Amino acid sequence: MEKRVMTDSKRRRGLIAASALLGGVLVLSGCSDGNAKADGNGGDSSSQAKVDEAAAKKTSEAQIKITPKDGSDNASINNGTAVTVSKGKLTSVTMQTAEGTAVAGQISADKKSWKPTGQLQRATTYKIAAEATDSEGRTAHENASFTTVSPANSFIGNFTPEDGSTVGVGMPVSINFNKAITDKAAVQKGITVSSSSGQEVVGHWFSANRLDFRPESYWTGGSTVTLKLDLDGVEGASGVYGVQQKTVTFKIGRNQVSIVDAKTKTMKVTKDGKTIKTIPISAGSPENKTYQGQMVISEKFKETRMDGSTVGFTNDDGKGEYDIKDVPHAMRLSSSGTFIHGNYWGAKSIFGAVNTSHGCVGLSDTKGANDKNTPAAWFYENSLIGDVVVVKNTGDKTIAPDNGLNGWNLDWAAWKAGSAV
Repeated sequence: MEKRVMTDSKRRRGLIAASALLGGVLVLSGCSDGNAKADGNGGDSSSQAKVDEAAAKKTSEAQIKITPKDGSDNASINNGTAVTVSKGKLTSVTMQTAEGTAVAGQISADKKSWKPTGQLQRATTYKIAAEATDSEGRTAHENASFTTVSPANSFIGNFTPEDGSTVGVGMPVSINFNKAITDKAAVQKGITVSSSSGQEVVGHWFSANRLDFRPESYWTGGSTVTLKLDLDGVEGASGVYGVQQKTVTFKIGRNQVSIVDAKTKTMKVTKDGKTIKTIPISAGSPENKTYQGQMVISEKFKETRMDGSTVGFTNDDGKGEYDIKDVPHAMRLSSSGTFIHGNYWGAKSIFGAVNTSHGCVGLSDTKGANDKNTPAAWFYENSLIGDVVVVKNTGDKTIAPDNGLNGWNLDWAAWKAGSAV
């Protein structure tokens, strides 16, 4: 009799152990129903049956993967989020912010993957719940929560020219980053600039925040330039990641280059290599010479204010030597304040005869910028942002290549030496 009792006890322990192994993680409640009927051996036949049933079941073969992985931070806001499944098909995917705002997404036609349909927000926590079934209809579930990269841990590049614009042959692609870049090679590799003309285009770092691109010679007139920013997830500095994925195209207009000669006090406007107009000018005075070199028009204003105090020309009282609130037909040539602009306050006789300005190039004009027959109005209407103005014979130094969009003042070897790749 004792031998039989020992056999039953061992048998019961073996079944429980097998059930625990087959069921994966199986937790039995420490509380029992006082009304449950014992099986005569101290166990609950109803509970034991459920244990055995659970242990015998097979789980779904569907394997769901959520990217980014659960608990991630600094996650991408662009293409880094996805749900995929192997050995099964997705039946449901929901994504929402921690506050409960739903995020739109779409399951692929083969039901093997899912992606959100729009860009995510920075510094936001998202939750994803996914469900899939295998070939036998058994269901699998997966959940994840992650936080996207914050503004403090990300960088963007503000670029010029604008998408879809038409610019002059001297217009570089200029990118200014809102964070200092320490891994310049990684960032530059994430940016490509190409031209339909086939010209070689090379990047040049002027600082940790500025990267410009240009070919050896001016862009080919009529060509199309494409800028691709593939910076999503690129680590530009320690713990600081890019978030941009963007393609920009712009068109190069006709080849217009204007040559200002401070000695003859004239400007020759050439178009596709031919002189189309000669305009009398007044450049910087002997005391305030105009920079020399190749300069690119970076901004155009029909009228603007020019206050000498903002560029260092002040009287003893600290006020500007000049403060003209309605300078007509002004086009910027440098960041430091060099413009080519209309001048209505000077005598008409100075143009072509004497250099009188504080460093700008002046053209005859009228107050109000409404007279289309003035030389300044003509030049303004016939100029594009990106057109080149070459200034010579002023007696001053060559403008710094990073003062405005004026990298053309570096020769090709010096330009290429500033590349990080």
